Amino acid sequence: MKSIRLPLLFLAALCLLPHPAPAESHRIGVGATYWVCLDDLDEKGWDESGLSYLITYQYRPTLLGIEAALELLPDHLGEDTLAPQAYLILGRTLYAAAGIGVLYFDSDFADKPFYAFKAGLDLELLPSLYLDLSANYRFSRREDLDDPANDIDFDSVYLGAALRLKL
Repeated sequence: MKSIRLPLLFLAALCLLPHPAPAESHRIGVGATYWVCLDDLDEKGWDESGLSYLITYQYRPTLLGIEAALELLPDHLGEDTLAPQAYLILGRTLYAAAGIGVLYFDSDFADKPFYAFKAGLDLELLPSLYLDLSANYRFSRREDLDDPANDIDFDSVYLGAALRLKL
């Protein structure tokens, strides 16, 4: 629990900083991703792939921007899981991003966050509507020091699309 406090405090501080932003730099949207876990999880009885849904907010005033998202992963690791996450974005139409997030399942946050790298194509469909196509690599590890056989590698690849509306 302590390991996620610092990233969450950083995100809160970043959001509270004063910034005169033009209205066109704020976007809100919804999307879906198809994910595939790179480790073999059959022996645990968990799905190794699935579809997730997200709501997203972006603030992109220049080539540098931020994104906050809340993702719902139905029946992930045996139950519905939420994944709040934040990204630092570099670029416009073609972009790269680095981020951090945490899984919330079984009425508690995971002990360790996950980290992510994302690359995407952000297309302006209409003057106020954007289509974001992205590939995302997330990595995290649950280590059991008492029994190394229980170490689980949760590295995953996500392919997604989101529609965002400029505010």
